[in-house]
Amino acid sequence: MPQRVIVGLSGGVDSAVAAWLLKEQGYSVSALFMQNWAEDESSYCTSAEDYQQARAVADELGITLHKVDFSAAYRERVFALFLRQLQEGKTPNPDVLCNREIKFQPFVEHALRLGADWVATGHYARIEQHADGPRLLCAVDANKDQTYFLAGVARDDFIHVQFPLGALTKPEVRALAGKVGLPNHQRKDSTGICFIGERPFGSFVAEHLPLAPGPIESDTGEVLGQHQGLQFFTLGQRKGIGIGGRQGAAETAWFVVDKQPSRRALIISQDGEHPLLLRREVVTENFHWLAPPPISARPLYGRLRHRQPLAACTVQLRDDGSLKALFETPQRAVTPGQYLAIYDGERCLGCGEIST
Repeated sequence: MPQRVIVGLSGGVDSAVAAWLLKEQGYSVSALFMQNWAEDESSYCTSAEDYQQARAVADELGITLHKVDFSAAYRERVFALFLRQLQEGKTPNPDVLCNREIKFQPFVEHALRLGADWVATGHYARIEQHADGPRLLCAVDANKDQTYFLAGVARDDFIHVQFPLGALTKPEVRALAGKVGLPNHQRKDSTGICFIGERPFGSFVAEHLPLAPGPIESDTGEVLGQHQGLQFFTLGQRKGIGIGGRQGAAETAWFVVDKQPSRRALIISQDGEHPLLLRREVVTENFHWLAPPPISARPLYGRLRHRQPLAACTVQLRDDGSLKALFETPQRAVTPGQYLAIYDGERCLGCGEIST
């Protein structure tokens, strides 16, 4: 009897090709569509369209499609933290939170209850199962590699996981989808976060958080204006600051170089390489390990955001579980609330939320 695998079918081309590949490999394949945002909460969320696309793919492949509503868990475990971190002046990363709290925890548990031997998704990453546990490895397609978003998942949640696209490039996946006639082979990749959709980030945040005005100051201490809340800004931002041209200032862009939540101050500069934006030292909160922590000071590699090239660093483990990384070259816009992922070659060792 073939082993049974349940694929997280999102409606996109990647998960559709993952399902087709597994079926070709002889697995007994079924699919599960996760609704992570209540449809009536946002006209911008494409959940209903995504589900129809997933149904079309399942029909084409002749596989059963289950549907489960995780929206309550998503609101409690992802969205609430997202809002709280914005209020604290941080820049949260809901994609890391969603993978950790929804896609690889209740999803895996639900699939196993349905009788799955394996679960699979369309992520671009690789998993190797070893005697000492699963290892998360970078995808062959470095431009699409998604290990950064997966670095916060509990290691045990990877025990039953497969990533069929890990050895393929995105163009190869598109070509396969067209060759086998998948109904969504020309569908564009989704971008952004479902609950925000295509609308401006600021307008969405304003619907959920109260305004908290404060001063906009230059890096020399001059008050240049007032903002409506630090939650609308992130480090390195150069658009939407809202001060216009300044008499006596150069006609060049302004950049957010610091946020000071204790006094609600937004610090800006016309120096895109301002010292406040360039740092070699990065400190995280409690670090989540997917592998035994390194015991030597050998060079490792760090990544501060998705698709950022890996940068050489050494790490220091602290008694409280946090981690300090020292990069060989300064890193731009190190942002509290985002994540630092650490790599040993192509193996992802885990991640921690950036504190300073």
